[in-house]
Amino acid sequence: MKAYIFPGQGSQFSGMGQDLYDSSSLARQMFEEANAILGFRITDIMFGGSADDLRRTDVTQPAVFIHSVIAERVAESEGASRPDMVAGHSLGEYSALAVSGVLSFSDAIRLVHARALAMQQACETQQGTMAAVLRMEDEVVKQTCEEIDDIVVAANFNCPGQVVISGTITGIEKAKKALEEKGGKRIITLSVGGAFHSPLMQPAAQMLEKAIMQTQFNTPACPIFQNVSATAQTDPEIIKRNLVAQLTAPVRWTETINNMIEEGATSFREFGPGDVLKGLVRKINAEIEVE
Repeated sequence: MKAYIFPGQGSQFSGMGQDLYDSSSLARQMFEEANAILGFRITDIMFGGSADDLRRTDVTQPAVFIHSVIAERVAESEGASRPDMVAGHSLGEYSALAVSGVLSFSDAIRLVHARALAMQQACETQQGTMAAVLRMEDEVVKQTCEEIDDIVVAANFNCPGQVVISGTITGIEKAKKALEEKGGKRIITLSVGGAFHSPLMQPAAQMLEKAIMQTQFNTPACPIFQNVSATAQTDPEIIKRNLVAQLTAPVRWTETINNMIEEGATSFREFGPGDVLKGLVRKINAEIEVE
């Protein structure tokens, strides 16, 4: 069984999507549709913008989404088979929803843009940050965060030995010190605009919920494994609730990939800029085929 997976924020790069635009009339049509929906030419930033331009949340999130979905649609038009199951990492969940037919391309773009603006506003209201904790047990990282008298949580369980923590700036500093005392030797503060997948995103979740509840969600053509539960979902109402919860809940990527394999996935294909997820899948299960 084939599983399609889609990356999140951080996989962007200048020039992303240019090859698709130049080589495919379908891609050009979809890129121009995205420009019209957003009200600005995001393609100009994707194809020729600087790294700083692409780091803006209101640009990054729709850019990664647009690239991912168009890449899959072009592959499908060229004979690629439909997936048997899908999943996306954080933002990538919206790409998975579009590819599986839960959301139309246009509705998904509008939701992704709304999500980006809501998250940006939340970041400006209360400053936060994130840090990658490497080569420590997931449970040790999670428990240590729970012991800190500040807002800090385990936000991304990316693969064994790679957990990202998220919270206030002081909370992250306290957690880093506590983890170092427990033997943590590689803890890297990330260059991000806020504390994603933490309680600090609650204002963004409330804003996004209104947009989600006003959007048509269809029954997916194949199961989607969502970040919040790490399990397969097909009920549009449950998918909606999980999508709202995703902003403040951890991304359970290791569990997601393992559950997809248990449900019969024999190969994974990543669509979107970069190949971050390919590396994570191989660290989760070195024997599985991934491209």
